[in-house]
Amino acid sequence: MIGTEENRLNVVYCGNEKVFPLILLSALSVARYTPRPVSFYIVTMDLTEVDPRYLPVTEEERSVLETAVRAHTAGNTATLLRADGLYETYFRGGKNEGSSYTPYTFLRLLLSEFDAFDRAVYLDADTMCCSDLSAFEEYDISSYEFAAALDHMGKFWIRRDYINAGVVYFNLKKIRETGLFVRARETLFRKKMYFSDQTVLNRYGRKGKLLLPRRFNEQRGIREDTVVKHFCRGIRWLPFFKVYNYKQNDVKNVHGKLHITYFDDVYAEYDRLAEEYGLPPLKK
Repeated sequence: MIGTEENRLNVVYCGNEKVFPLILLSALSVARYTPRPVSFYIVTMDLTEVDPRYLPVTEEERSVLETAVRAHTAGNTATLLRADGLYETYFRGGKNEGSSYTPYTFLRLLLSEFDAFDRAVYLDADTMCCSDLSAFEEYDISSYEFAAALDHMGKFWIRRDYINAGVVYFNLKKIRETGLFVRARETLFRKKMYFSDQTVLNRYGRKGKLLLPRRFNEQRGIREDTVVKHFCRGIRWLPFFKVYNYKQNDVKNVHGKLHITYFDDVYAEYDRLAEEYGLPPLKK
């Protein structure tokens, strides 16, 4: 199987062409701070019949990403996994297809259908690595379906053990045995849910999950021990209530509003790639 050598780490993203710049930024940060060989996977699909903007990540973009991450470690690879047929089988026409979240968020629930890996660190496109991603392997998940950190707001408003599904260390071998994703997909198809795939992972994964410290999915300011910074939606209460959602490519607000300069070296690297390959520029 691809990428299952003992010394490799599997990292998976799901998304379309629109979020490729975010995926590239995230992968560059992983490559910068993780010295061991990493097998990067992007699960994508063509869903333009639902929305003309839903174009798949292309082979050319995969090649750009692989070239970029290999500049850090020669053994790094990048692979596209097409989920068109699987999506058609399990999600097409389901109750959540028209939700506020794109259908690409459902693709993480198809990972058990690929035989490329038995374990993988899943990362949302809006994440950045702050230190060696191998830290996930400090935790033995052989008897768990997945490991994840608590959701910053959900642990107060929904349930104390409510996890955020943007950063998940998946044990796909175990998930194939328990049928976790099968139950999750069936529920998403027939029942409308607000947080869709995150909700079903919390519902069906309560007994099979291992809780990780917040450093593995930091949803606020970067700390000294942060492994992954997640640029997800947040709330500021003072001096007035405000919901914000600045992604890592929005450099102007990452610097000015979030006061984060940790990724400036990655931004400089992206700028060079953008000029060479004609990628969308960062927002500055």
